[in-house]
Amino acid sequence: MIRTQIYLTPSEAQGVARVAATTGRKQSEVIREAIDQYLHRLGPQDRLGRLRVGCGIWRDRDDIDLRAIRDEFDRF
Repeated sequence: MIRTQIYLTPSEAQGVARVAATTGRKQSEVIREAIDQYLHRLGPQDRLGRLRVGCGIWRDRDDIDLRAIRDEFDRF
């Protein structure tokens, strides 16, 4: 592990201390678990997965001309 220091607000420090006391774990464990969950939630997805999520999101839009937008990309 790599040692690091972080600054917490008083309410964050109290929250971490409360969770640690309630669960019987060290505060460092609670913080590492929270960071792991955060990184997992925001972690990089594979490119194909991102493309699949976006597939068809403008399908039902009638307020834009998708053909004109696509034609603009041909300029590049």
